[in-house]
Amino acid sequence: MEILRCEGVKKIYGAGNSRVAALDGVDLAVNKGEFVAICGPSGSGKSTLLHILGTVDKPTEGRVVIDGTDLSNLNRTQAAIFRRRKVGLVYQFYNLIPTLTAEKNILLPLALDKKKPNQEFFQRIVRTLGISDRLESLPSQLSGGQQQRVAIARSLIYRPALLLADEPTGNLDRKNSKEIMDMLKLSNRSLEQTIVLVTHDEKVALEADRIVKMEDGRIIRDEKRG
Repeated sequence: MEILRCEGVKKIYGAGNSRVAALDGVDLAVNKGEFVAICGPSGSGKSTLLHILGTVDKPTEGRVVIDGTDLSNLNRTQAAIFRRRKVGLVYQFYNLIPTLTAEKNILLPLALDKKKPNQEFFQRIVRTLGISDRLESLPSQLSGGQQQRVAIARSLIYRPALLLADEPTGNLDRKNSKEIMDMLKLSNRSLEQTIVLVTHDEKVALEADRIVKMEDGRIIRDEKRG
């Protein structure tokens, strides 16, 4: 089952001599349950693509469909609601609310919609991520690796169609980086979570089941591993 489709996606900045094509006709399809890494050097267009997939930006041309919804049909308010409910986002710098406990940070997307959590699923997530004993801690009381686990749990709590991870290990040491990648792989397999990860680190990309390489705003390689 296809979860994501990009068709001829372009993103143009500027005009005339200052015109820059950050994305130059990207076609991409991702099926449910896949773990895809998008890699490439700085300026390759991978972060621009992620921002468009995350509904925080719109393409100049082309079409993006996530879980049957054409993103071009959404206004800003609709895009924000869709992002909260259908797209989990994990960033390099965690973006946790410092005055909320780990548990309240995880449940924040549901609280914004005044929805009660499924306690069984909540417990399954925190057990999978190994943070069951840190739920009452504030972010300042957690290590970087633990904060990233909380951020991943928050991104999963709505059971999103797609989880987008933007350089999720970029702010971590080697040990914590490996643990976070292990957690993402476990989420992919045990929770059947579809993941698209953006990274400049090819070693991180090799942890995924499929690698999409970008250069100059285009996909130059798309290969499955194993």
